[in-house]
Amino acid sequence: MRRIVRLMGLLLASSAMLGAEEVMKDIEYGNAGGESLCLDARVPPGEGPFPIAIIIHGGGWGSGDKTQDIDALFEPLTKAGFAWFSINYRLAPKHPWPACFDDTRMAIGWVKAHARQYKGDPQRIALIGYSAGGQLALLAAIRADDSTRVQAVVGVAPAADLVADSRRRGVVSKSLQNLLILPEKLDEAAFAKIAAISPAEEVKPGLPPFLLLQGTADQSVRHEDTLAFAGKLQKAKVPCEFVSLEGAPHRISDWPKFSPDYPAKIVVWLTKVLGNG
Repeated sequence: MRRIVRLMGLLLASSAMLGAEEVMKDIEYGNAGGESLCLDARVPPGEGPFPIAIIIHGGGWGSGDKTQDIDALFEPLTKAGFAWFSINYRLAPKHPWPACFDDTRMAIGWVKAHARQYKGDPQRIALIGYSAGGQLALLAAIRADDSTRVQAVVGVAPAADLVADSRRRGVVSKSLQNLLILPEKLDEAAFAKIAAISPAEEVKPGLPPFLLLQGTADQSVRHEDTLAFAGKLQKAKVPCEFVSLEGAPHRISDWPKFSPDYPAKIVVWLTKVLGNG
């Protein structure tokens, strides 16, 4: 416990930013739909092998980038002794479902296959996904096979229950319209397509440990939906920890105003689950 508290203190005290030259940018992990699929990577100093974090950005499946919204995690992960990979994936509506999910799985498989080249441990991999990227991370962990299996999952305001969210809205959200090529009308056919990609519909025993972080004032992904997803995991006897950020909205860039230590909380949990060396 003292080591964990000390680690959190070091992470919070550090203010030096990583230099751009220390990040290996635009490494191609695949090619699909006529697009080169790339990721950025950072390996901490030392011999390794290091635990690995694969970071999946948000943006409603139709926007965002591997350098945006989740960049606050880069420095804490490096300083805690993690090799990390931040991925791009194909975006809707140009590339509807399952393109983004296929790319996520491809990236996980690539990282596992190339882990040793980056001083990473292929047996200690965590997925970290924000918002729509959280949906991709959760679903990838749930549907994993031997080539994509991971040992930990972090959902940051994750779109975990798309059925409950759609029922609340009463219409198909613009993001899901673009992703699934659906009209706005929320009918039985639309519900079926939405349920088919909703992580909450596929919770089962035997999944890796989950950490879920959710703002109580989030208007895009409801706090109660993420909390209910955590309840499903716990009912299936899947290890799960839930962190509420009081007053925090959906925009992760605003989270430091409400919980400046949230990156440290993620890293401390990952260190507990995967180790740091």
